[in-house]
Amino acid sequence: MASNSEARAGIYGDTFLAGLWRENPVLRLLLGMCPTLAVTAAVKPAFTMGCCVIFVLVCSNIIVSLMRNLLKPHLRILMFTLTISTFVTIADLFLKAYVPRMSEMLGPYVPLIIVNCIIICRAEACASKNGLAVSVIDAIGMGVGFTLTLCVLAGVRELLATGAIFEIQILALQKEGGWFVAWAAMGMPVGAFLTLGLMLGLVNIISKGRT
Repeated sequence: MASNSEARAGIYGDTFLAGLWRENPVLRLLLGMCPTLAVTAAVKPAFTMGCCVIFVLVCSNIIVSLMRNLLKPHLRILMFTLTISTFVTIADLFLKAYVPRMSEMLGPYVPLIIVNCIIICRAEACASKNGLAVSVIDAIGMGVGFTLTLCVLAGVRELLATGAIFEIQILALQKEGGWFVAWAAMGMPVGAFLTLGLMLGLVNIISKGRT
């Protein structure tokens, strides 16, 4: 009994940690690039997008796992999309109702979660083949990995572009009598590509160092 419990705990732990590093959706699988580049000019929208993705991932994985034995091969993608779109609509309407300013900042990128490759990938690769517990843990791991990556990317860009993180001033700007000169480019699309490229390079270096 103890060995079975330990084995399950090991499987759950590996499943969760895979999303954080080994199969990180952005840094290792290169999925979800559109929101990764579009909403990471500041930490707040990046964190909000990450929370929306976690919500949709968890809820859609639960539904797909529960109906996995009823899925027909020629209908599975349709069922995945319908399930995902339901929870994306809930997330989008929630933002519009309770945080309209953030909803405006994110614009079309919340509705576009419907076609986010991360969500469909986890539905196909995990939830449609595994039980409820593994599917939920996989969704949480992937969602947290995605959110952390977005927040790190956004943190670097926001700090270099404005000297602030979460709109809290960290570095004293030169125009306000301080020493830091803001890098305006980091708040632009070029800053997203540059920062993401450096992060991917760092991950590759770390991965090669471990082999």
